[in-house]
Amino acid sequence: MKKIFTAFLLTFSIIVQAQNFEGTITWAISSDIKDAKMKAQMEQGQQQMSDPAVQAQLKQMQEQMNDPQMKAMMESNPQMKAQIENAMKMASGGGMDDMFPKSMVVKIKDQNTLTRMEGGMMIGDILYLSDKGQSYRVDRDNKIYSVLSDNNNNSGNAKVTKTTASASILGYKCQKYQVEMTEQGKKITQYIWATTELKGMDMRSISNEKMSNSAIYKEIDGFPLKIQMSMPEMEMIMEAKEVKKQSLPTSEFIIPSNFKEVKGMMGN
Repeated sequence: MKKIFTAFLLTFSIIVQAQNFEGTITWAISSDIKDAKMKAQMEQGQQQMSDPAVQAQLKQMQEQMNDPQMKAMMESNPQMKAQIENAMKMASGGGMDDMFPKSMVVKIKDQNTLTRMEGGMMIGDILYLSDKGQSYRVDRDNKIYSVLSDNNNNSGNAKVTKTTASASILGYKCQKYQVEMTEQGKKITQYIWATTELKGMDMRSISNEKMSNSAIYKEIDGFPLKIQMSMPEMEMIMEAKEVKKQSLPTSEFIIPSNFKEVKGMMGN
């Protein structure tokens, strides 16, 4: 489920590239676990984490991480540091609702995108560089990055249907589309509300060589302001809450030269 969710965000970070738009789009994200067994397992795990003995162990681990020798070891290995910090975050989380982000901010400039999550267990930002046709996960706190691959190669099994429904989102008229596909053996249904009233924002402008499943989105006219994704285990809804045209610094769309590349950064 986590891999599918990450793949979806990867795809979305490329979708939001725009020919003539520079600015920021802010999204609200809600998720709901539908699988009863999975929900029960997560709730049980959270109850176990609330046990005083487990909390005492967590406190001891946190104290050990403040030890100068441990700090020095982690600073020399930023990938290990990121993994330990993420594991501690997961272990001390407030509940299963904290596994997934609550909002997302996407910055766009020169067809590059920077996607930043608020909340959830994912490490770092997703940076898409259009000149390379490549996405990266960038952990600015630990000064590391990793190359992300687009493994979403099942566009051939997708079916796109333009429905008769429409809605107004942020004052823009949006047409509803239904996209049905299979990913990793799981049936996934997406509902996409797209508007043609945002100039310079069009999913059909995505080039085939930049995204393996771009053929799907060439059947959708306009730009999405709401996406609902349903799969057997969960449902997730993303809806735009603000579209703001503004000038953005180029420095946000580069990987600093002193950042170290790592393989398989935790959170991918």
